[in-house]
Amino acid sequence: MNAQTAFDWIARGGLMAAMRGSFPPPTALDVTGALLKNGISVFEFTMNSVQPLEAMQAAKHEYGDDACVGMGTVLDAETARRALDAGADFVVSPSFSREMVATAQRAGVLAIPGVITPTEAVDAWTTGAKLLKIFPIGVLGVDYFKAVRGPLDQMAFCCNGGMDETNVGAFIKAGALACGLAGWLTGDGSMPLDTIARRAQVLRDIVDAARSGSPANMRA
Repeated sequence: MNAQTAFDWIARGGLMAAMRGSFPPPTALDVTGALLKNGISVFEFTMNSVQPLEAMQAAKHEYGDDACVGMGTVLDAETARRALDAGADFVVSPSFSREMVATAQRAGVLAIPGVITPTEAVDAWTTGAKLLKIFPIGVLGVDYFKAVRGPLDQMAFCCNGGMDETNVGAFIKAGALACGLAGWLTGDGSMPLDTIARRAQVLRDIVDAARSGSPANMRA
């Protein structure tokens, strides 16, 4: 999957489900299956989890063209190369590394560097990054996001960190291209699948409502 295709997947769905913790391949397939059935099709595994590369590859093999599957917590060029060699559709970092971004770009793969200040955002954008992960934005609040995005509205942001059903809609309405969620949505690998499924559907309703301007139909 090339960079533009991955960007389009994220833009279309508006949600990225991250898995950090104990998500070996069997657990990963159970969780991604529950998410996919409930409207979330972009999956971010994380390098500081159990068997992340194997889990990512299992999801890619299982779902093929029905999902966009990448790797997160990619902090440097060497880790990026490992993720790319394993077939990542995109790579994400909580921080900004020019070398990580350049490694992904040379491979034609979407790099999503992490930023939190206007200076970091501008520096990352000048590398040609199509999408910036603003992290940890949930704990700072939507007003901070609005203040950063105000002069930088030519940039595309994915809002991550402290995101849940109470704030995702506000960030989408404030101009976020997408929101990424880990703990509240997917837990640590032990969350019941029916809980994950219900929360995925709640988020799907919230994002769709925020984009349309209609009230969300809360199902859980």
